[in-house]
Amino acid sequence: MACSITPLKLLFLLLILLADSIFLGSKQSNSNAAKCIDAEREALLKFKGSLKDPSGWLSSWVGEDCCNWMGVSCNNLTDNVVMLDLKSPDVCDLVNVSDAATSYNRSCLGGTLNPSLLDLTYLNYLDVSDNNFQGAAIPEFIGSLKNLRYLDLSQASFSGLVPPHLGNLSNLIHLDLTTYWNPTPLWVSDINWLSGLPFLQYLGLGRVDLSKASTKWLQAINMLPALLELHLYSNKLQGFSQSLPLVNFTSLLVFDVTYNNFSSPIPQWVFNISTVVTVQLYDCQFSGHIPEISWGSLCNLKRLDLSSNSLTGQIKEFIDALTGCNNNSLESLDLSSNNLMGNLPDSLGSLSNLETLGLYQNSFSGLLPESIGNLSSLSALDMSFNKMTGNVPETIGQLSRLYKLGLYGNSWEGIMTEIHLHNLTRLDDFSLSSTTYYLIFNVRPDWTPLFNLTYLTIDDCQVGPTFPPWLKTQNQISQITLSNAAISDTIPAWFWTLSPNIWWLDLSVNQLRGTLPVLTSIGNNLGAWVDLGFNRLDGSVPLWSNVTNLSLRYNLLSGSIPSKIGQVMSRLENLDLSNNLLNGSIPQSISRLERLYFLDLSSNYLSGNIPSNWQGLKMLMVLDLSNNSLSGEVPNSICLLPSLIFLKLSSNNLSGELSSTVQNCTGLYSLDLGYNRFTGTISAWIADNLLALSYIGLRANLLTGIIPEQLCSFLNLHILDLAHNNFSGYIPKCLGDLPAWKTLPILYHVTFPSSQHIEFSTHLELVVKGNKNTYTKIISLVNILDLSHNNLTREIPEELTNLSALGTLNLSWNKFSGQIPESIGNMRWLESLDLSCNHLVGSIPPSMSSLTSLSYLNLSYNNLSGRIPSTNQFLTFNDPSIYEGNPLLCGPPLLTNCSTLNDKGANGDNKDQSEDQSEDEHEHDTFWFYVSMGVGFIVGFWVVCGTLVIKKTWRHAYFKFIDEMKDRLFLVIFLNMARLRTKLESN
Repeated sequence: MACSITPLKLLFLLLILLADSIFLGSKQSNSNAAKCIDAEREALLKFKGSLKDPSGWLSSWVGEDCCNWMGVSCNNLTDNVVMLDLKSPDVCDLVNVSDAATSYNRSCLGGTLNPSLLDLTYLNYLDVSDNNFQGAAIPEFIGSLKNLRYLDLSQASFSGLVPPHLGNLSNLIHLDLTTYWNPTPLWVSDINWLSGLPFLQYLGLGRVDLSKASTKWLQAINMLPALLELHLYSNKLQGFSQSLPLVNFTSLLVFDVTYNNFSSPIPQWVFNISTVVTVQLYDCQFSGHIPEISWGSLCNLKRLDLSSNSLTGQIKEFIDALTGCNNNSLESLDLSSNNLMGNLPDSLGSLSNLETLGLYQNSFSGLLPESIGNLSSLSALDMSFNKMTGNVPETIGQLSRLYKLGLYGNSWEGIMTEIHLHNLTRLDDFSLSSTTYYLIFNVRPDWTPLFNLTYLTIDDCQVGPTFPPWLKTQNQISQITLSNAAISDTIPAWFWTLSPNIWWLDLSVNQLRGTLPVLTSIGNNLGAWVDLGFNRLDGSVPLWSNVTNLSLRYNLLSGSIPSKIGQVMSRLENLDLSNNLLNGSIPQSISRLERLYFLDLSSNYLSGNIPSNWQGLKMLMVLDLSNNSLSGEVPNSICLLPSLIFLKLSSNNLSGELSSTVQNCTGLYSLDLGYNRFTGTISAWIADNLLALSYIGLRANLLTGIIPEQLCSFLNLHILDLAHNNFSGYIPKCLGDLPAWKTLPILYHVTFPSSQHIEFSTHLELVVKGNKNTYTKIISLVNILDLSHNNLTREIPEELTNLSALGTLNLSWNKFSGQIPESIGNMRWLESLDLSCNHLVGSIPPSMSSLTSLSYLNLSYNNLSGRIPSTNQFLTFNDPSIYEGNPLLCGPPLLTNCSTLNDKGANGDNKDQSEDQSEDEHEHDTFWFYVSMGVGFIVGFWVVCGTLVIKKTWRHAYFKFIDEMKDRLFLVIFLNMARLRTKLESN
């Protein structure tokens, strides 16, 4: 990198010093040979006065003879200052803010560069690199130091415009302006000033923003015929000329343009520079084929890095061309992270000086050539994530200098034994896996490796059934992964004290059994990541104080979660105890896990109330307590967690009013409260507080009311599941405007920050195509609207058919009426459609035949009629049950013949007409019957009552008669009761 002291830099310095010693002489420590010129001493003191020197690094700048001052060198004959080397002894940390960074910055110079340097008229060397000038601009006066040959302002926190005045330094040999990633970086408006530097041999502009410079930046570089090293990494360059009529920098040794965005093929002329020693084109978004290399044209090339691009094509001709030199000098070849393919040729073994070979993450296939064993100088080989097949050649065991061997993520087969690793005495990092699971790692039980690993990863290979005893010798190991390795054994006692350096332990997806040891910690006291999930471990949950990430999911752990887990394991960042046999309540001490990001206690037998105090978990992003037996209400403190984005409490016995439960969960991305007993309605508060939601799962609760139009405000909503409730009313038409259901979703993952940068996956149980499925990695790709099993009415809104990216639509078991919308064919990404058990009428819209993604359909138990479409997608729906309960539907796969149904329909129409006429007459008679009865009642009532009102004598006689009848009735009842009582007493 440009920020390091390269051999070329030292060569420049020696040349300058040699020239000075011959022509002028040099003096730094010999005070008798030169005396400081007064004017230059005064200039240096002014320069010092403008600097900030918190560490007192320039405290030696006192006295008469400035030639003895730190960093100052004078000419031996003229006494002029010729060199000013103020490079900081420490690299200033300008990015991180910490106590360590502060201590570093105390040793760094700051302030400004004083123009008094112009009085140093013979100054030819100026280095103020690795300091902290806190965003100050590079002074224009530096362009007037005409004798400068060496200028290094790198990593000194300068910002702003690079003054084009630097183009006046016509004697300059070395220019380094490499900078940090600053909020206000250095930038160049026009790079043509470089043409004024004809003797420039080293140019470092790393991280200087050249996006505003002319698109012909390469033409400006091409005007530097003496150039030996070019470092233009991370410059925001976007144009790369595919042709140069004349390449002037024919002596170029280093060509580094990494971390730019060229988005083009690699120009052919790059590989025509026969002098080049290092070519670094890492992460430049190059595409297309690697340019052709003339046989024997790059015999000086030592380092070639084309990694992290989008290069394509076969690899054989390229490797063959690299071997065309008699004395091949190539030491490092990195083609990782491209799209290259083909078989690796035998000629690969001819690169005899190769030390590092990076072929990671391509599409190389076939066998790994036996000739790989000829690369006797090879120290690092990474073949991971390709499509290699067959056996791993035993010749790999001849690479005695190998310290890294990456064979992960291929389709290896056969058996790998100790012979493959016998001579790898320096091996430090070993990774191996097979996507086919046909590779057996079979070494002798008494094998003792000659290496001592630091990193070991063996996945998806048959290592077991016994736990590998050879690991006992690896006492310096810090990372162990033996996942899906067919080990069905107990973990030996010696393993837990194997190495004090372990920080990563992954033994997941095996058949490990037994109980976990009672230890205070595991491995590295700085923190350990442990994954023992998907095994058959039993016993209780261990308390390992140094563990930061613990996954014990899918085991047979029992008992309660330790009550002191919050005190003992206070460093936990991720905790997954899901799918075990744990019981009891959730301990209150959980609230003390202040570093926790991820907590999954789902699928156990936990009971009782959810703890009330969650305020201490300010970092918690995911909380999953689903599929337990928890009861009571959800405490308000959960929704006060400022970082919470996933909340899953489904499949419990929780209750309470919905609004009081979640209306304060303002930052949630996913909310799953399904299969509980929550009550209440969804009202306006959901749009006011929960607009970030992408998933709303309220399935199988006791919710009532209407579906509010406020749900239409959720711009990111992908999944809405309100099934199995008591919602009524109609579907809001504005749901057809939700943008997330109109455009295809993008796959993304939510990562959880941790000390080891580990990703933990969240999961959701969704009902899709009639089945309950669990989604983990592709949750963001699922679009679902499920309103089934409610009391919704009216017609299905035509606006819903605007949701072209919706994948699942379930409106079954409601009371929808009307016809299926004619434009339903617009929902072109629909995979599952269930409209069963409603009151829909009419025919099946012909546009449904264009739903080419549809794989699940249920239209049963409606009142649909007509012929079932028989084209396109309907040819795949052969199950007649999806149409049953619609007596007027006909055609395959139903047995009902449409012509027969039509004949019956014609006869039935006449019969229906007569029946309708008779029914109409009956309804007519019934109507007039009730009318006459009402009129008769009114007339009779007023004849009787009117007479009593008008005739006073009749009125008195009527009421007298009523009174006498009442008295007589009372007397009869009283006498009968007296006789009954006498009879009972005599008995």
